[in-house]
Amino acid sequence: MPALPHTSIRAFALAGVALSLSGCSIKRMAINSLGDALSSGSSSTFAKDDDPELVRDAIPFALKTIESLIDASPRHQGLLTAAVSGFTQYGYAFIQQEADFTEAQDLDRATQMRQRAKRLYLRAADYGLRGLELDIPGFRERIMSDADGTLTKATKKDVPLLYWTAAAWGGALAIDVNDSELAIRQTAIEKMMHRALALDESFEMGALHDFFMTWEAAHASAGGSVAKAREHFARATQLASGRRAAPYVGLAEAVSITENNKKEFESLLQQALAVDINKAPEQRLANVIMQRRARWLLGRIDDLFVD
Repeated sequence: MPALPHTSIRAFALAGVALSLSGCSIKRMAINSLGDALSSGSSSTFAKDDDPELVRDAIPFALKTIESLIDASPRHQGLLTAAVSGFTQYGYAFIQQEADFTEAQDLDRATQMRQRAKRLYLRAADYGLRGLELDIPGFRERIMSDADGTLTKATKKDVPLLYWTAAAWGGALAIDVNDSELAIRQTAIEKMMHRALALDESFEMGALHDFFMTWEAAHASAGGSVAKAREHFARATQLASGRRAAPYVGLAEAVSITENNKKEFESLLQQALAVDINKAPEQRLANVIMQRRARWLLGRIDDLFVD
């Protein structure tokens, strides 16, 4: 397991105390203190790691611990945020992406893995909605009937929950575009991301622009725009200052393949591979994972393009 920060060491020490306390209010305080430490410390520890396999094996225990704490303290927003972000990232990095890598050798297994990823995304989204409802009562229902009015109540504090909840819904929809319940959430997904972008454009060094880069390209035939996708790419790379590989991989997949632009595709992926994973320690794991995807895509170049 990755080295724990002092906050997490303190958290696990508190765990033993919490289990032995009999007073409900004191026990709840201990659980909340543990939740504060875990939700603020563990995710950053994983994000700074450079060993995806080590993190892959450690995350399920961490996620189940977070779920157990949520059961004991269901209104702890930090834990709910950690759950939606953790399940979404785990579902993509270690389940959905592995399905992509596996598909050519074992289609059945890849299909099963994608369905598992979808279930994890929906699980994540439920935690995200619970977190949003703490600040915006009735969010779960109102986001579908009055997205604009509901989102005016969101503040910068809500950006992580807005982003990860919408990303989880979007991930599930990308896996199963024929799911009618997910399909009707597309407007809500887009508006949640737009609100998050308006509140904090710099979130995760431009991750919101990554989303819209892919979203615009995917909806080019239904009101989206490849030109807008490129604008989001430009802004994402500007905010990241060369410290994130994701924008380059995202544009290569979302636009270069569609436009049969092999030269651009190769150039973008080489730029992704050139990102120094140590320049932004909090992005280290994400960069390692996206660079792995870049290498896989380069290995498939002859299958992806028509000369």
